[in-house]
Amino acid sequence: MPRTDPASGGTPAGTAAEEQLAVDLAGVSVRYGPAKQPVTVLDAVDLRVRAGEFVVLVGPSGCGKTTLLRVIAGFVRPASGTALVRGAAPRPGRGAGVVFQQPRLFPWRTVGGNLGFALARHGVPRSQRPGRIAELLERVGLPGMGGRRTWELSGGQQQRVALARALAAEPELLLMDEPFAALDALTRERLQEEVRSLAGRLGTTVLFVTHSVEEAVLLGSRVLVMAAGPGRVVTDLAVPLPRDPDTDVAGLRSSAEFARLRGLLAGALLPA
Repeated sequence: MPRTDPASGGTPAGTAAEEQLAVDLAGVSVRYGPAKQPVTVLDAVDLRVRAGEFVVLVGPSGCGKTTLLRVIAGFVRPASGTALVRGAAPRPGRGAGVVFQQPRLFPWRTVGGNLGFALARHGVPRSQRPGRIAELLERVGLPGMGGRRTWELSGGQQQRVALARALAAEPELLLMDEPFAALDALTRERLQEEVRSLAGRLGTTVLFVTHSVEEAVLLGSRVLVMAAGPGRVVTDLAVPLPRDPDTDVAGLRSSAEFARLRGLLAGALLPA
């Protein structure tokens, strides 16, 4: 699917700095079910994501958004095509942090215990873990809460802990599957702004799944619209909004350019 790369000023994608590709999918198809009657979930998807991009996936339920993330995370192998993350085949737990729709924290561990478990799995020495836990909690806006039980936290706080856990391995790639869908509107807006700012400060490459047009425009430097039957990318929309971590997000939401882009994306999501 031809497109221009907004990160390179309109240069055709793939013609410069190939080593900067964080994700490179070529002709990726995924099929489920019995071999005699397989269901094609993704059909020949091509996708290139440059390091530092924030790419949002939108589309109707069942179009393969989550499956696409699972391929990139290494949880699902394509039936055909190739998937590369920073030039290598994706492997679970290596190189990508994953945040799910539900926090999936260990309820028998404290907040610090959940983060300590993640740090231990990634080989961080025990002596360094307290400092890293404090740093992670500060990063997601939960300073000093390492001793709290997870069931004592609000839904938004639990999701922040899940984000901190994903950041524990200092991933260059962050995969987020509708992480704010179950939150109330005010908490969702607050976390949108925090994730947007955090990604900008850290330079993390993010792939983010949502059903919200407004969330997609606010967060993404690019938005991919997917269609179902079978899943495929039908629109690749560049979002030329300010990405500086100190951007006035409230002003951005009320700007004419934000409204224009939101209208373009809403139109792209209408059935053909």
